[in-house]
Amino acid sequence: MTADVVIPTWNGAALLARCLRALADEPARVIVVDNASDDGTGALLAEEFPGVTVVTLGENAGFGRAVNAGVAAGDGEAVVLVNNDVIVEPGFVAAIVAPLADPAVGMVAGKTLLPDGSGIDAFGIALDRGLAAYNRGRWGTAGERLAMPSGGAAAYRRAAYEAAGGFDPALFAYGEDVDLGLRLRAAGWTAAAAPAARGVHLGGATAGVDSPLQRRLGGFARGFLLRRWGVLASAAAPRALLVEALVVAWGLARHRTLVPLTARLAGWRAAGRGRRRVPPGAVDPAISLALALRRLAR
Repeated sequence: MTADVVIPTWNGAALLARCLRALADEPARVIVVDNASDDGTGALLAEEFPGVTVVTLGENAGFGRAVNAGVAAGDGEAVVLVNNDVIVEPGFVAAIVAPLADPAVGMVAGKTLLPDGSGIDAFGIALDRGLAAYNRGRWGTAGERLAMPSGGAAAYRRAAYEAAGGFDPALFAYGEDVDLGLRLRAAGWTAAAAPAARGVHLGGATAGVDSPLQRRLGGFARGFLLRRWGVLASAAAPRALLVEALVVAWGLARHRTLVPLTARLAGWRAAGRGRRRVPPGAVDPAISLALALRRLAR
């Protein structure tokens, strides 16, 4: 199966160089989508990586729109996504596209590891009843039900990706992999895991861990998903409202900001009307409210 590796980047030249060096011998076309970086990314790509296909955007369009542009520039049967702060191990591409040999599989999760060597960063995404997303495997929970891959290390069947419309451009960053995964499941595709497709993930290198930008983008995504997928009109509404209220309260108490609330309201408005039904098998019922709250506290 032919593959295109799509890497969106914004002002991350040093990270991107490490990422591309690790991909140098992988059997795939590499496509970098530059979100109008001004840190020398363009010169780096021209001088050190002339074999890489470069798509240059006129503005920072965000993760999802950048990926869509990269996918449109390729023609591989598989679309492999790698964050610019991920350093893959040899054989990554072959390993992550292998499950697509099953015609029922439309998306595949790779495994990213923590940079300090302490364990798994993410092995795809697990969802609770309120559609809160968790890094599968982060807490020794690789046995949790795989809902969909995380966009930082993922493979999609191109035909499935394009038929679903790719990432929703309303989501600048965060939540777009959950939304696309749910749409693919609703279309009848299944998700698979590729344990041999491994890489080290720095994490939060672009937006910054727990930064105001990350909180705003994450809050927007939560509001978007809650409305689009009808969570607050389902039996999971009380649970979801409790969790969201705790997050908003923490933002107010810890950071003296209402951004978690205003961002959720903005995401809710952006989702528009016409909620969709969460497809069967996407949610892991074993993720209890108590477990969700313990993870939230972490």
